[in-house]
Parts: sequence; structure tokens; C-alpha cells
Amino acid sequence: MGNLLALIIQLVCGAVGGNIAGSLLKNSSLGTIGNSIAGIVGGGLGGQLLGLLGVGASGGGGLDIASIIGSILGGGVGGGVLMAIIGIIKKALAK
Repeated sequence: MGNLLALIIQLVCGAVGGNIAGSLLKNSSLGTIGNSIAGIVGGGLGGQLLGLLGVGASGGGGLDIASIIGSILGGGVGGGVLMAIIGIIKKALAK
């Protein structure tokens, strides 16, 4: 149950991170829905990557505060980074 909750936290924070990155990078924004989708995917990937490194609840830890904060940060940063990468690639292909 802990890993499922960690994944949900990562996905939600990824969507938020993707939308924040989209609002900061107006030229690379994919729109609200595009930012959210890219953020969800990036949040899941970022959180799982941190889990493989032993940080966050996906690394086998419980649901302590450090694991929850790791999931929040991993999801948010992963979502923002993936949205920015996709936005830059989309902008480059449009030229």
C-alpha cells in the first residue's frame, strides 16, 4: 500500500511541477493539459528513479516523512524537467 501511495504522490506532484514549469517557461509551454500529461509521466519516472537510488518510498522505505518529502520532490522536479525537455523539443521542431 505504501508504494501505491508514493506513486500517487509522485504523479500528482509531477502534474503540479509540469504546470509550474509551463508557467515559468511560456515559450516552451504545452498548454495546461499537455503540461499536466508531461508532468505526470515525468513525475512517475523521476520518483521511480529516486526510488532506485534509495531515496523516497519507492526505495523500500515506509511512509515516514522523509519518504513522503522524497516522493514530492522527485515527482515535482521530474515533472518539471520532462515538461521543459518536451517543450524545447516541440519548439525546435516547429521551426
